[in-house]
Amino acid sequence: MRGPVPRALTIKTALALGFGATFGLWLLAGYYFSQRMEDVQRDSAAVNVRYMQAQEKLAAVRTQVLFGSLYVRDALLDPDAGTIADYRGRVEKTYADVDALLREYVPILNSATERERVDGLRREIDGFRATLLDVLDSDPRQWRSQARLILSRIMPRRAAVMGVSDEIQTLNRSTFVQQQEALAEIYAVTQRHIWETLGLAVAASLAIALLATVYVGRLETDLNRQRLKEVQTTSDLQRLSTKLVTVQEEERRTIARELHDEVGQVLMAIKVEIALAQRRIEAAGGVGRLLDDAQSITDGALNTVRDLSHLLHPALLDDLGLPAALDWYLTGFGRRHGITVELLSERMDQRLAPEIEAALYRIVQEAMTNVAKHARAALAIVYLRRADDAVLVTIEDDGIGFEPGQARRGLGLIGIRERVAHLQGTVHIDASPGRGTRLTIALPARVRTPAADPGDFDTAVTIHPGTRPEAIVG
Repeated sequence: MRGPVPRALTIKTALALGFGATFGLWLLAGYYFSQRMEDVQRDSAAVNVRYMQAQEKLAAVRTQVLFGSLYVRDALLDPDAGTIADYRGRVEKTYADVDALLREYVPILNSATERERVDGLRREIDGFRATLLDVLDSDPRQWRSQARLILSRIMPRRAAVMGVSDEIQTLNRSTFVQQQEALAEIYAVTQRHIWETLGLAVAASLAIALLATVYVGRLETDLNRQRLKEVQTTSDLQRLSTKLVTVQEEERRTIARELHDEVGQVLMAIKVEIALAQRRIEAAGGVGRLLDDAQSITDGALNTVRDLSHLLHPALLDDLGLPAALDWYLTGFGRRHGITVELLSERMDQRLAPEIEAALYRIVQEAMTNVAKHARAALAIVYLRRADDAVLVTIEDDGIGFEPGQARRGLGLIGIRERVAHLQGTVHIDASPGRGTRLTIALPARVRTPAADPGDFDTAVTIHPGTRPEAIVG
């Protein structure tokens, strides 16, 4: 048999850990995805920038080379000694700009092939510049006659420079395309890895959710089992408490009978014997009223036994019903404690079940005891009313009242609540300091069955119309 689930983790903690682990896993997967995409985008952007800069630099170099050849052509067309120096300066500046552009040129991948092509371009440009400067340093007077020879020296050099430049541009385009293809492959691989990671994250999340669900299920099963045990225990305690109350009432009834029948009869016999003894003393010429004190003591003992008997279990409750029993009790209560007590009853003609009547009688007793002990009241009113399916009793006083939050502390109120709970009733307390207290009890109005009729008890007496309660309790 499997033992109870250890309570190292509560349901909330298990769920929190499960969702926390899932959330952390998704955060890790998202961070990995974003980092990989940033790396790919950064590499792609860097390649694009280098490619554009390289192409711009090569275009600028080609332009400057063309400018240099144009300056030489203009010098050949205008072989004036004053302008030749200007054209030479222009050519020098043009190729200084070309040198600066080549120094700033950054290969796309910085491969050996790219570096060789760039070095070859630099050599061809240096050779072309040297050719142009040699032409400008030659005798201007021979330029017209040797124009074809000069062009034959310049044009191949310029064509070589343009060819190397075209090769570098072609290489750059090819390299760029290859790099884009490589980046696309990296992107595809990264995307595949991301989907794999996401798949693993989903699988791990499902596993975590499954583990959390299983653990929560075990905790819930254990809690349900514990709840069932608690419900069973509560039910057993309620049945035991109800049985205890029933046994207590039966015990009180038995003790009341014993006091009334045994002790009361013995005291009554003593009283009769004292009266006989008194008459014999008087007949013999003795002192009259010699045994009056003993007679008074015996009467007091009889009254005490009678009061104890009816406080334990009033015969009126079994014989005349709840209103008569409460009327007798409240009359004596008001006399003993100096409190004006009123009883108002409505629709109480039909007898209730014995346990309902006994519970209501004890509840009124307990409530009036609280009034005497704590309320400092001058007036108390007890309302007893029968509704369709419930019987209501309200005990109201004009005492000092109390804070409603303190209502659960008193033992009297605890006893009242327990009695009401056993019979599936309700308790409502309306109180405030200085404004008195109102206690309202509602119990199911179960009627008395023939089997529970008090006429079956040994202490039952025959009640004639017009009989006063005092005649029964006496």
